[in-house]
Amino acid sequence: MQRRINPREANRMMQRMGMQLKQIDDVTRVVIESATKKIIIDEPEVAIVTVQGQTVYQVGGGRTREEGPASASSDEDAKLVAAQAGVSAEEAASALRQSGGDLAQAIILLKQKKPS
Repeated sequence: MQRRINPREANRMMQRMGMQLKQIDDVTRVVIESATKKIIIDEPEVAIVTVQGQTVYQVGGGRTREEGPASASSDEDAKLVAAQAGVSAEEAASALRQSGGDLAQAIILLKQKKPS
């Protein structure tokens, strides 16, 4: 039968090993962004662990979802698409959102919609 470790004992052992643990309360969301996707963790448990001068942020639990590339396309992209397709910047931005940020696909979508 395994014995459960008392939280107080666990804290003492961590202090002896030079570790400090601090729980962060009331965290509502953690977002990890990379060049290709976003990982969004809602209602996570977050702790800061410091070991020998190194700080580690530990994120656990919560609901996780992934999103593709950042959905907000830049103004330059919208202007380029608008110029190529002969539409307004707002229409171009909408087409960029529809195409997931793919400029060529956005231009094709707009040219297909545009009456000749």
